[in-house]
Amino acid sequence: MVKRRPAILVLEDGRTFPGEAYGSVGETFGEAVFNTGMTGYQETLTDPSYHRQVVVQTAPHIGNTGVNGEDDESGRIWVAGYVVRDPARIGSNWRATGGLEDRLATEGVVGISGVDTRALTRHLRERGAMRVGISSIDNDPQSLLARVRQAPQMVGADLSAEVSTAEPYVVEALGEHRFTVAALDLGIKRNVPRRLATRGVTTHVLPASSSIDQMLATGADAIFLSPGPGDPATADAPVALAQEALRREVPLFGICFGSQILGRALGFGTYKLGYGHRGINQPVLDRVTGKVEVTSHNHGFAVQVPGSGNGAVVPDQVIDTDFGGVRVSHVCLNDNVVEGLRAVDLPAFTVQYHPEAAAGPHDADYLFDRFADLIEGRTHSKGRSNA
Repeated sequence: MVKRRPAILVLEDGRTFPGEAYGSVGETFGEAVFNTGMTGYQETLTDPSYHRQVVVQTAPHIGNTGVNGEDDESGRIWVAGYVVRDPARIGSNWRATGGLEDRLATEGVVGISGVDTRALTRHLRERGAMRVGISSIDNDPQSLLARVRQAPQMVGADLSAEVSTAEPYVVEALGEHRFTVAALDLGIKRNVPRRLATRGVTTHVLPASSSIDQMLATGADAIFLSPGPGDPATADAPVALAQEALRREVPLFGICFGSQILGRALGFGTYKLGYGHRGINQPVLDRVTGKVEVTSHNHGFAVQVPGSGNGAVVPDQVIDTDFGGVRVSHVCLNDNVVEGLRAVDLPAFTVQYHPEAAAGPHDADYLFDRFADLIEGRTHSKGRSNA
């Protein structure tokens, strides 16, 4: 067996974990977060929402299915660093085109293996997400700790422009074209326009800096606010765009970071969760249908509505805003975090989690049907009013 290079992981509170270099040899810094998914590591690595975060995988065995050219959620790996307990020696799957560690090394992603990820996850649950450093070139914990504490924090981080597309592009509808959607790319995942395409929706993906007029110039019937990284409190321009769309009564759908943007546009605040929701096994109640869904999450911030936060049960009532009534449509059953909003008087709704679900589960896929129905209803309504 090849002997691996020693490496260390140091949290900003001084807790240190020894291990071995995994992926690229070097040094990296970011926010330490954990993901509880048992599968989908390739989708996690390439999710732009993990930009500037060091991801700890709670599943003990990682890399067993290798990597392939189909499951990426963007054009590159975005995580700042990667922490695993037991890396697979051989990746084996009929779809695999390479190994995970080789992919990490090729893209310069510094990781660490052989870590007690159970102990690390318990520490983050008790103390909260925090800054972290991984090094396979400096094994002095105090030296690394000093650099960890100089790294930028996630609170106040404005990151969407760093992950957004530089140029607009189009994902065509599959089969008969029904509607056109303009998506504001704050860190969009590839599976979002794919799920819309199966419903006859052509999606124009535009840079995060786009204006409302540029989005509507695509001929859009609706606007989509994408997921993405960073602190939603910094995203003033997307919030202003969403408010203008609400004034014009353009149908709106926001996912994750996009949900927080629309929440701010409606007049609500946002706050940072202790350690966030990251994984593909989070139970959420859909108050519209009364069903409980097992859902995919990746968020460290949440929307604050009156009566929410600190585990409080969110009231199921209409909240008055400058844009009419709003209801909390979805709630996380683990901690009562607001997981979705629905405008009563305007064609707009959000969910904090990921119905595109790459990788899985697919309980919430119906939300794309709900979006298509919202567009269809609005289109018919406009047609009648113009008749």
